[in-house]
Amino acid sequence: MPKSKSLRKAILQRLLVPLILFISCETVLSYYVTLHYVNETYDRWLLDSASSLAQEIKIRDAKVLVELSESALEIVRWDERDKTFFKIFSESKGLLAGDSFVPEPKADLDFAGPVFFSADIDREPVRVVVLRVQRADIQDTFYVHVAETLKKRHTMMMDILLADLIPQLAMVLFASGFLLSGLSRGLKPLKVLADEISKRSPHDLSLIADTNVVIEVKALTDTINGLLTQLSAAIEGQQRFVANAAHQLRTPLAGFSLQVERALREEHMADIKPALIQMRKSAERLSHTVNQLLVLARAEPVDGINHFQTLNLCELVRNNCMEWASKAAARQMELGFESARENISIEGDETLLGEMLNNLLDNAIAYGGPMGRIAVEVKPHPYPTVIIEDDGPGIPEQEIEKVFERFHRVPGSVGNGCGLGLAIVKEIANLHGIKLELSHVSQTSGTRVILTFPPATAVSGSGFSPVV
Repeated sequence: MPKSKSLRKAILQRLLVPLILFISCETVLSYYVTLHYVNETYDRWLLDSASSLAQEIKIRDAKVLVELSESALEIVRWDERDKTFFKIFSESKGLLAGDSFVPEPKADLDFAGPVFFSADIDREPVRVVVLRVQRADIQDTFYVHVAETLKKRHTMMMDILLADLIPQLAMVLFASGFLLSGLSRGLKPLKVLADEISKRSPHDLSLIADTNVVIEVKALTDTINGLLTQLSAAIEGQQRFVANAAHQLRTPLAGFSLQVERALREEHMADIKPALIQMRKSAERLSHTVNQLLVLARAEPVDGINHFQTLNLCELVRNNCMEWASKAAARQMELGFESARENISIEGDETLLGEMLNNLLDNAIAYGGPMGRIAVEVKPHPYPTVIIEDDGPGIPEQEIEKVFERFHRVPGSVGNGCGLGLAIVKEIANLHGIKLELSHVSQTSGTRVILTFPPATAVSGSGFSPVV
């Protein structure tokens, strides 16, 4: 089982990692900026020392002299932490004073200004400045070198970096604590929501109140509420199915049981036969009712049950008409099918749409006029449409709305229907977004059913097919 991920940990990582990276980059940048300014500061001091030594170059009796007293040398070399080295060099006479081991620049440079570079003396890093001195009173060029170890520079740089880094680290720690506290408060609504849901009984499918729910959590509660609504609809559909089944199956089962008892009391086959005929009728009615209830249950609008796909409406209607042709012929009725196109595409559940057409054709045959005609037509425009007409007595005006109610039958109707046929048609039509219209063919007789499907892509063709 994969390990569950922590939302708290993920949020902290997304907040703290960028903050730490930012502090690290800022520290590196501060290091180089501090190094630059520390070097610039101490380089100026080195240059001041080189300028002071340059002032000690004297011309006396046409001779070049460097007069450095002990006190002057002490001033140049004295430092609490660093060692200072110097040398004064003449192009014509060589070393005039100082330490010969003070390094020279590694490349020929333009000495238009002081030259600074880093080097080593006795494996210890030093910073060196070279100052070129030219005198108008003598034809010679002098170079003053001053070198100093880097202890003061390093100390100052560390002091500056620590002064900058310590507050930043304190800020990171403070921000981390603040984020942990804020994150705990921010995630509290999720914990409260989880506690509320965990305390519910399995039968409590009421919606979660969003009165005190934050916007980010509201999206979750809305999704859960949507799921609860669908679950409630599914449970209500099951309960309705059980209630309908109990109500509709009780009568045929009671009749079936009564006929069985009647048959058991009779001794002769001739006396048993009427009971067997009634038992067969009860079984047929029971089978028809069970099938109708199952179709009605499947037609309930619950997501995930029905499988919608692209269908050819013409082919679907034609095939259903072919299946009912024999029953229509048995009643000496003509069943005709007409379509202006061979292919009209729709989206739907093939089984449910077939059941819808079966119920409509069954009603048309059962309640149509004797030796009458049933006309089935499929039209592509303006939307895919199926029209079913019969020439029976029709449905009274005051009953047109009621016939779609479950278990409602028009008073005086013939046949053994259970009042579910048109209710099933309406459920399936609603599930597919089909507009269902019921009217008279003429002012006093005939029934016309119009099924208008949602817009769909239609492919041209033409044809007419009399089924019977």
